[in-house]
Amino acid sequence: MTWDITGMAAVANIGASPQEIFAALCAGQESRKPLKAFDPDKYRAAYAYEIDDRPKGGDIPRRATRWLTTVVRQAAADAGLGEDLSQVPVLVGTTMREQRSLELWWRDDAEVALEDLHFGTALKAVFGASTTYTFANACSATLYALGMATDMIDLGMADTVVVAGTDAATESGFGTLDRVQNDIPDALRPFDATHKGMLMGEGAAAVVVQRAGTGNGPVHARVRGVSMNCDAHHATAPDPDGITRAVRDAYSRAGVRAEDIDLVMLHGSGTPRNDLTESSVLRHIFQGAGAGPRMTAIKAMTGHTLGGSGLLSLVMAVLAMKEGTVPPVLGLADPISEAAGLGLVQGSPAAGDLAIAQIDAFGFGGINAVAIVEAAR
Repeated sequence: MTWDITGMAAVANIGASPQEIFAALCAGQESRKPLKAFDPDKYRAAYAYEIDDRPKGGDIPRRATRWLTTVVRQAAADAGLGEDLSQVPVLVGTTMREQRSLELWWRDDAEVALEDLHFGTALKAVFGASTTYTFANACSATLYALGMATDMIDLGMADTVVVAGTDAATESGFGTLDRVQNDIPDALRPFDATHKGMLMGEGAAAVVVQRAGTGNGPVHARVRGVSMNCDAHHATAPDPDGITRAVRDAYSRAGVRAEDIDLVMLHGSGTPRNDLTESSVLRHIFQGAGAGPRMTAIKAMTGHTLGGSGLLSLVMAVLAMKEGTVPPVLGLADPISEAAGLGLVQGSPAAGDLAIAQIDAFGFGGINAVAIVEAAR
């Protein structure tokens, strides 16, 4: 069974639409900027991948909500749904929710009502959405939401579901990372020997998922299967066994084999432990699978966009399959030894016939999700 993706939208530090973001990824220009959101003198990390929409010298609440309503509106329009989502479930994946708004209320007396902290409030006001769910499943949140969307369609609960994700950088989250990472990176460099850790990014993404054949417009791609698990191996360290189970379960659900995968959108957080674990698992998975798929990691340009990162990678995978082009991993000059033999794209975009993509998302606490998507041909 497959599910149609009929609408897509995204916003990140490098673009305000999927096409702009994809073009920027292919151009491979450095996108990190000096930290603006918080006082850089208080932190070791001096850079982030922020969306530049704050007023000069300040910050404003509800940015994550604003991006969310923007991408939901655009994805719905792309699918020909209009703005009445009263009968359409909206599932939102996030890590921080509106925590930044709470920080601004506490510190600066920003006008933030209790109901503003729930994304459902804005979704109801703007789109009339009466069925909304928020998944705070760390870095895997939006792929968890995608899996729930396909289940809802299978169970006859809906023919159409909007899946979205959004996160704005929070000072508490930024400060926590600043303290727990042994080395502080000046850029996010997945799978490169110089990697030191992750830096925060900001952004939102949305897709419209529909029962196959029920949409009114063109189909961008098809979801073949979504796997998710929580291995609870460690609070922060990824578990290779848990990730391996997630990948193999995704293949089983999608009815594919390792040799069928043409593209892998890596989780690629730039932390040494994650890069080593993900590389080692994929080397094992694709051993004996021929030349193997091409692989890329977009966080090298978007930063880690937290709960929405999996869905943003999925949207980029859809465009990569449409264009037959895989963006390179920015800054990848000296791959770690564990990544030897993997088809990491370096330097410039790689061209090829791409029919099936795998999207990885692995979060703290062993919250793992893997989606398999095929091109609409």
